[in-house]
Amino acid sequence: MSIANSAPSSTPTLVEVKNLKVHFPIRRGLLRRQVGAVRAVDDVSFDVYQGETLGLVGESGCGKSTTGLAMLKLQAATAGSVRFRGQEVTTLPEQQIRQMRRHMMMVFQDPYSSLNPRMTVGSIVGEPLSVHQIGAPAERAARVQELLRLVGLNPAFINRYPHEFSGGQRQRVGLARALATSPAFIVADEPISALDVSIQAQVVNLMGDLKAQLGLTYLMISHDLSMVRYISDRVAVMYLGKVVELGSRDAVFDRPMHPYTRALMSAVPVANPKLERQRRRIILEGDVPSPANPPAGCRFNPRCVFAKEICRQEDPPLRVLEISDGVEHRVACHLAEELAA
Repeated sequence: MSIANSAPSSTPTLVEVKNLKVHFPIRRGLLRRQVGAVRAVDDVSFDVYQGETLGLVGESGCGKSTTGLAMLKLQAATAGSVRFRGQEVTTLPEQQIRQMRRHMMMVFQDPYSSLNPRMTVGSIVGEPLSVHQIGAPAERAARVQELLRLVGLNPAFINRYPHEFSGGQRQRVGLARALATSPAFIVADEPISALDVSIQAQVVNLMGDLKAQLGLTYLMISHDLSMVRYISDRVAVMYLGKVVELGSRDAVFDRPMHPYTRALMSAVPVANPKLERQRRRIILEGDVPSPANPPAGCRFNPRCVFAKEICRQEDPPLRVLEISDGVEHRVACHLAEELAA
């Protein structure tokens, strides 16, 4: 079962990411001279369509969270472009980006550290309204109570502090805060990874209900593939700072074309014991290369059993291999057609 809906490419584009790069300098010596850079995000491009949920997956350290932060200009981009409703985000001055953030919000990974322990829940949820000067004080108080009801919390909790809530309740507070200014786009960075398994489904279902009710658009960053398959319309797979596959949820999960995606999907357990015993796991050998010194050519080639000489020399572009249900399936692999045959 899934709560995602189809998101064909004919749907209007809400966010457009083109050739985005985020490099962190490596400095050494007494004068702190730059001797290199960690290429956390390196030439990433994708679109987020209005009303969809785009899942961004990959192993830890691949650049998922940095991509989300750069899209909201919470992390400065080294190069590239991020456009929200046609307006460039990366070069906006501080005053204008503050105004745009009314429409682009974030739900952080850790509900324990993302809420100020010295502020009441009412103050936390109402802070975006105060920052953006939305409504009079009485209207803000009413809006806070409405938001708490919306995420399934008792409005009488407005005077309580974060330490009085469970992890799932705190993440609901974080959701209410993100919804305060009625945004169109929400970046959710590992929203359930810090929660108990028994609470995760409740939060995911709540996010799906809010999307349908409020017409939200999500970028769902996660390494929980089961959750991504449940809630996403399309899926982008990242490896070592690059998007290696992008397509509809069913195409990426059921017909992965990139060798890394195949290995990733083979790790997803199957509920049927018979099928689970028959399933063939793909075990990758070697370690993930350092983003400060990525390999030449395809970045996955040192761990790919199919790699050829062209893979070691040329970086494959993210190109369209097929269109399924109106959604482009893009793969960055020189051998994609050969492996799919």
